[in-house]
Amino acid sequence: MLTAVAWPYANGPRHIGHVSGFGVPSDVFSRFRRMTGDRVLMVSGTDEHGTPIQVQADAEGLTPRQLADKYNKVITEDLQGLGLSYDLFTRTTTSNHYDVTQQMFLSLYKNGYIVPKTQMGAISPSTGRTLPDRYVEGTCPICGYDGARGDQCDNCGNQLDPADLIDPRSRINGETPKFVETEHFFLDLPAFAESLGRWLSTRTDWRPNVLKFSANLIEDLKPRAITRDLDWGVPVPLDGWSDNPLKKIYVWFDAVIGYLSASIEWARRGSDPDAWKQWWTDPAAQGYYFMGKDNITFHSVMWPAILLGQNGEGDHGGEPGAFGTLNLPSEIVSSEYLTMSGSKFSTSRGTVIYVGDFLREFGPDALRYFIAVAGPENQDTDFTWEEFVRRINFELANEWGNLVNRSVSMAHKNVGAIPKPTAPTEADAALLATSRAGFDTVGDLLRRNRFKQAVTEAMRVVGAANKYISDQEPWKRKDDPDRRDTILHTALQVVSDANTLLTPFLPHAAQKVHEALGGEGVWAAQPEIRQVEDLGDGPDYSVLTGDYTEQQATWESRPIEVGRPLAKPTPLFAKLAPELGETGPEWAPIQK
Repeated sequence: MLTAVAWPYANGPRHIGHVSGFGVPSDVFSRFRRMTGDRVLMVSGTDEHGTPIQVQADAEGLTPRQLADKYNKVITEDLQGLGLSYDLFTRTTTSNHYDVTQQMFLSLYKNGYIVPKTQMGAISPSTGRTLPDRYVEGTCPICGYDGARGDQCDNCGNQLDPADLIDPRSRINGETPKFVETEHFFLDLPAFAESLGRWLSTRTDWRPNVLKFSANLIEDLKPRAITRDLDWGVPVPLDGWSDNPLKKIYVWFDAVIGYLSASIEWARRGSDPDAWKQWWTDPAAQGYYFMGKDNITFHSVMWPAILLGQNGEGDHGGEPGAFGTLNLPSEIVSSEYLTMSGSKFSTSRGTVIYVGDFLREFGPDALRYFIAVAGPENQDTDFTWEEFVRRINFELANEWGNLVNRSVSMAHKNVGAIPKPTAPTEADAALLATSRAGFDTVGDLLRRNRFKQAVTEAMRVVGAANKYISDQEPWKRKDDPDRRDTILHTALQVVSDANTLLTPFLPHAAQKVHEALGGEGVWAAQPEIRQVEDLGDGPDYSVLTGDYTEQQATWESRPIEVGRPLAKPTPLFAKLAPELGETGPEWAPIQK
């Protein structure tokens, strides 16, 4: 299983809307798949090229590389804090990424899918710099939406060029751009209309919103520029272009290639430099791509076209390139938007909650749970502090945390260890059957990337266990210790089962529950940040990685060990103050 996670842009810290799309869903998927025995390779990194990096670097008085270094560090630390179990989280400013990007470019070029073409490019009159397509806004000439970007209209989904927009303006300073003729290389997307259409017709199990959106794009494919007039990016690997300081590969093209380059980097840093091929050239391997809905175009059309062209499988044929025949995505797992006060999170408008701030205040599992159970899986979801407090207090703390605490506390107080069951009743058997059935129910939903339904089903097991304890009243069984111990053993077995069901969602809490049940060692492995040497002649940098093969969590019900000593438990989740639901923390933006 290849888990290909959208690359966060390194021009600032990421907010909770970002990780609701690419972060938490991809980690839930990867942790679950590892627990079932699948071999997972989860890769991504920070996207560090393009004009937006230059613009932000100018604003902060830094060079583009210094800015990328700054925010790569912030983002990597945030993702580690959230517990995202990357095999490799790298960056696009590495020698390895440059090399892989240029080889992909040449493979497409040799097969005739990259062609030169002149176009009208948007230039900032005040700086003389090229304005990237998405930094030009105006009115869509197709649907009339005022707020369309120069690369596409989010309202109607059509591809655009900046020169197509009515009343175009720069998003940087509001000035009207100047359009000048310039030569660039284009990905000949119309040359993939038939091959992309055939491939998309086989993707019947995708989320309906992704499939419909992608099918509409195929109907009107246009050549797409893959080079730009700027001095920050991957050089074009052709004579007359490679030594031109103002011609670079467009950031969108090199970013999607990052999935491949990160996989190759991961392999090169291990014992087998060719290990990446098991995930990319074996037809039995599967690739799942995680992102927000604004990224669908690049992953369901652009990246598959690049792969088809490299493989020599576009409408004009060709020969496989330097990397052989590469697998196309198995599924595009796209989420809708997590909004606030009905609007997208926006740094410029002040409606933003940064991941780092959230983690420092509430810890990782509170955010992971909210995104899983109430996040924008199939439709836009409005984040409110009131709903967040309600979910944490009444579901995580009152339901799950309380089940763990009172089950372990009573067993510790009365027995000091996991008690021995005797003469189980129908009520005991019924709860255990519910718990064990959860592995099939929740597992099936996770295999289909239905995370919200999956965590809801897992919490249903928790609810059934709480009701069982309330009905059986083990605290009243002082005169019948055998029955009391049977009840407590049953409850603890379901705590163990529920903990397994919730591990993909709540890995940090899962480790604590494992220890509360007397377990030792690593239950749910966490990522770590390591300093590495560049594989070429570039500077050293940090990556997020980890060894997830030694963890104990597997997707099965394991009998708990009678007699295992139990210590007095500590609360699993702290309840939040009710007034937090009205205003949020002091550092948070006020919701209207």
